Amino acid sequence: MAEMLIETEPTPNPATLKFLPGRAVMPAGTRDFADPEDAEASPLAEAIFALGDVTGVFFGHDFISVTAAPGTDWSSLKPDVLAILLDHFSANMPLFRQQGSAGFSVPAENEDFGDDPADADIVAQIRELIDTRVRPAVANDGGDIVYRGFDKGKVFLRMQGACAGCPSSTATLKNGIEQLLRHYVPEVTEVRAV
Repeated sequence: MAEMLIETEPTPNPATLKFLPGRAVMPAGTRDFADPEDAEASPLAEAIFALGDVTGVFFGHDFISVTAAPGTDWSSLKPDVLAILLDHFSANMPLFRQQGSAGFSVPAENEDFGDDPADADIVAQIRELIDTRVRPAVANDGGDIVYRGFDKGKVFLRMQGACAGCPSSTATLKNGIEQLLRHYVPEVTEVRAV
């Protein structure tokens, strides 16, 4: 059997490292684990949280982002995370536990806000820009941004993975995403994280 190599990359969030196993992690969508209780859905996420110094695990299309607790030394945590990932992918273990894996689909996009049907065209433009311009860029940084709603000019987005809690995420939101959306969709006045 060929030796598996898992690459790591830093992210703009110094607390988060991105691990690239060289294969698809999530065939579709993403999954964010914010605490050990969330991680019970996935043996892999649970094992990473069990290391103790982990505050977040995020599964992207072809990467896993791991966020360490404040003050954690990555030089001691990284080999442990790599060992767990190697064991998992070498054995081709399932990402999620069987019972009701349908419960692990990406949550409904409008989980937090109901969009006004009158804004349907604006919302369609916003979603398209986020999916084609924003999400691929933040995936490179080990995170994701999910559309959560549009109300009276304000766009609500949720940061996940490396983007959640990243010191530069506010700047990304305000300077990058807000400017992009306002440029293409004049009805947008502001972008907020939820």
